[in-house]
Amino acid sequence: MAADPSPSGPMGSPSPGRLAQFACLLEVTARKPGNVHRLRDFPDLHFVDFLLSAVTIAEPLDRASAVGVGVAVLQAIEATRRVVRTNTNLGMVLLLAPLAAVPEGVELAAGVETVLATTTVADARAVYRAIRLAEPGGLGSTPDQDLAQEPTRTLRAVMNLAADRDLIARQYANGFQEVLGEAVPALEVSLGVGRPLEAAIIAAHLSMLARHPDSLIARKAGLDVAREVSRRAAEVLDAGWPDRPEARRLCDDFDAWLREPGRRSNPGTTADLVTAALYAALRDGTIGIPLAQGFSFNEASPKDGHGLE
Repeated sequence: MAADPSPSGPMGSPSPGRLAQFACLLEVTARKPGNVHRLRDFPDLHFVDFLLSAVTIAEPLDRASAVGVGVAVLQAIEATRRVVRTNTNLGMVLLLAPLAAVPEGVELAAGVETVLATTTVADARAVYRAIRLAEPGGLGSTPDQDLAQEPTRTLRAVMNLAADRDLIARQYANGFQEVLGEAVPALEVSLGVGRPLEAAIIAAHLSMLARHPDSLIARKAGLDVAREVSRRAAEVLDAGWPDRPEARRLCDDFDAWLREPGRRSNPGTTADLVTAALYAALRDGTIGIPLAQGFSFNEASPKDGHGLE
């Protein structure tokens, strides 16, 4: 039996699984509106659940290039469900596995396109098993390649069937255009003007949410609600977040609105896209470990808000 992959590459760089772990930890720590973070939990989903989940996925994703995307996704979700009781990371893993399967030294956009183009029916079957195990909410049923059945098409082909309604499926169809072409540049813009990483993560989250109605919200609360969430995110950015006090107050109000009981407006798919963007930024050196610019808005006393005080 071959030994498990090393957590570091041949030159001492973090392995794909370790980069994925870092990306998950950075994403959940940032105080993004409407999401679980280090100062906010949901009644049935806690910050610690995400930390435990992040710890489990490194080894399965390190094997992605060897075992294939489908098996890597399934093994990561199996490992996750051994330490948490609910779905914390299915969307993240679905996005991270193809990225982790790109060989070291291969440019990510070209490499992930090759990975996606060579997925198989066996990959689709393993991913269907992972989705059933994770039990995500609001998926419903479809007339072709329904999750209750065994798929008969390749993983990319079945994802393409859902690309018009699901942002994660869309990344499989279009080669991660929203992740690599929108979310990563949003991170780069904020980091380029010297903002701490937390501010860059929140800015990317707001930017993606403003551009694309969140798939999880659309499934659980309807497309009209998802579009209203996007409108409010755009309003926060247009007001000058994070530089203007009134925009920071508006972001706090937006966060409170998203968290109102019964609203079902957790922008979880957007968080998944940001996680994938963080992986890409870590891989290409846009974000370095150790962090060069720090993390929090205020390292000494982080607030439960989105201002810079």
